[in-house]
Amino acid sequence: MDDKEFLAGQFEQHRAHLRGVSYRMLGSLSEADDAVQEAWVRLSRSDTEEIENLGGWLTTVVARVCLNMLRARKTRSEEPLDGRLPDPVVERIDGGHPEHEALLADSVGLALLVVLEQLSPAERLAFVLHDMFAVPFDEIAPMVERTPEAARQLASRARRRVQGAAPEAPADRARQREVVEAFHAAAREGDFERLVSVLHPGVVLRVDFGPERPVRETVGAEAVAGQAIMFGRGAPASDTTETVLINGTLGQVRFRGGQPFSLLAFTIANGRIVEMDIIADAERLVRLGLG
Repeated sequence: MDDKEFLAGQFEQHRAHLRGVSYRMLGSLSEADDAVQEAWVRLSRSDTEEIENLGGWLTTVVARVCLNMLRARKTRSEEPLDGRLPDPVVERIDGGHPEHEALLADSVGLALLVVLEQLSPAERLAFVLHDMFAVPFDEIAPMVERTPEAARQLASRARRRVQGAAPEAPADRARQREVVEAFHAAAREGDFERLVSVLHPGVVLRVDFGPERPVRETVGAEAVAGQAIMFGRGAPASDTTETVLINGTLGQVRFRGGQPFSLLAFTIANGRIVEMDIIADAERLVRLGLG
């Protein structure tokens, strides 16, 4: 085995971790893969004899790459939710995928990723690295060109926003299923009152139709219930659905004519639906492996 093959083997041992960092930083599976590939390119061009801690070195490199990508988005004046929702990680109920399990090791729900999209690039980096991967602020500070105390403040601000806006889904999957099934039964029957009863009063519904249209957001139990009934009445009887795991919680894929038509992710807390995120972009659903 030559040095290049040995280095590639060493890198592969860290790939899942690096992809997990990148996914949390960028909310995009394809961009996360690009960031990891860039980390490999930089490693292959570096003097590895000077690298004492390869895992730490690679984490720093991929974090810097992601930070530059986030800053480039801001430079292009992209509003995070104007173009798309973050990429979900979708799993079939009947079996996990080791790569996906690594991505979701600490239950990164879609609701959390939506909140992370609202942070500044520096806040997002500080929060992700410190709170999710236990990177010390002394190491984060140079990446964001701040003192360790200032980096700590970045993470603290991000943490407050996350704690206030990203509810955690319950661990009890049976309870999730009860709530989801109650929602769908009420929607099919057009039972407005029962729909409202399974929705949090401040529930948020987001629908991503694709890059040509902004994400549509509806807030409030009555408004969301009305949307659900309208959608249910307009759906062809030939549509089929499959229950899946979306970032570790129950969701649903709807198929029309045998092709993926929409993906519905739920965030449930205290027995009620607090957020619903729908991706209704057929091309994107195929890219996510649902076609």
